[in-house]
Amino acid sequence: MEYRLLGRSGLKVSTLTMGTMTFGGRGAFAKVGAIGLTEAARLIDLCIDAGVNLIDTADVYSDGLSEEIVGDLMQERKGKGVLLATKVRFPMGAGPNDRGLSRHHIVAGCEASLRRLKTETIDLYQVHQWDGLTPVEEFMEALDSLVRAGKVRYVGCSNFSAWHVMKALGAAAAEHRQRFVSQQIHYTLEAREAEYELVPLSLDQGLGILVWSPLAGGLLSGKHRRNAAPEGTRQLAGWTEPPIRDENRLWTIVDALVDIADSRGVSAAQVALAWLLGRPGVTSLVIGGRTEAQFADNLKAAGLQLSEGERKRLDEVSALPLLYPYWHQLQTARDRLGPADLSLFGLTP
Repeated sequence: MEYRLLGRSGLKVSTLTMGTMTFGGRGAFAKVGAIGLTEAARLIDLCIDAGVNLIDTADVYSDGLSEEIVGDLMQERKGKGVLLATKVRFPMGAGPNDRGLSRHHIVAGCEASLRRLKTETIDLYQVHQWDGLTPVEEFMEALDSLVRAGKVRYVGCSNFSAWHVMKALGAAAAEHRQRFVSQQIHYTLEAREAEYELVPLSLDQGLGILVWSPLAGGLLSGKHRRNAAPEGTRQLAGWTEPPIRDENRLWTIVDALVDIADSRGVSAAQVALAWLLGRPGVTSLVIGGRTEAQFADNLKAAGLQLSEGERKRLDEVSALPLLYPYWHQLQTARDRLGPADLSLFGLTP
C-alpha cells in the first residue's frame, strides 16, 4: 500500500480509503447495503491488514448507524494507526436547525459524531455539501473552532463546486483560520468533468483529492454490461447516484476496461481504480462494497501498474466531447440545430 500526503498537510493516508456507506442499512441507505456489526468487523480487518489507514463515513449514512458501527469496532482496534473521517451537512433531525452548515449545526453535528464514533477527536471533518444559505465565514469559523478545541484535526469539503472551494479558502486565509486540506469529489473514467476545474484547483491550492464512488456505483466493475445488470445491484434497487448521462459512452468504456483486464488477468474494477490512482492530484480512492469479495478485489488495485499504452487507450475512450458540460443540452436540441452547428459540436444530423 502506498501512502500519500493529504494536500499541504503532513498527514499521510493510504491510496485506498475504506468507505462505509453500506454499513447499517437504515432509511434511504437500505438500498445501498445493510452490513451489520459482525460482517463490518471482517471487512474492516481486511482493509487494515491490506494497509488501509483511513475509514470514511458520514453522520447521514443510515441516520448515524454507520458511525455507530465504526465507533464500536474501532474500540477494539485502537493503536493500529487508523484515521477516521466523517461529514456534516444533511438532515439529522426534523428541526429547522438540524441540517445545513450553520455554526449551530456543525458544532452539534461534530459532538454527535464524536459520541457515535466513540472518539475524542475526528481526524478529518468534512462539510458534506454547500448549503446555499450559510455565509462562508460562518462555517469556516465553526470548523476552525473545532480544530482549536481539539475535537477535529483536519478539515475538508465534499461535493463543492470550484468557486465554492475558492471562496472558502479565501475566507480562511483572510481570517487566518484552518483551511481545507482536501476535497472529496466524484471522478471516474466515465465522469471526468472534475478535470475542468476541480482537479486544477486542487493542484494549484494544494488540496488532496479523495474520490467517492470511483467505480460509479459498481457500473465500472465489469459486472455490468450493455443491457444487463446483475441481480441485487444498486441500480436495480433504484439507486441512481451517480447519474449516467450517456449510456453508450459508459458501455464503450466498460468494454475497454474488460478487454484490458482480461489481458492482464485482473478485474475491470482494478483497472478502473488503477487508472484513477495515476491521475494528477488524486490522493486516495474511497472504496466500498457489500461483500468481502468486492473489498478484496478492490484492494488489489493498490499494487496494479498500468502500462503507458493501456492508460492512453483508457484516456482516449473516456475523453470528454467538446463543451461536455453542455453536451446533454446539445443532444436534446439536435432538431433545432442546422448541419453547420451540428458539425461544430461534433454531432451528426
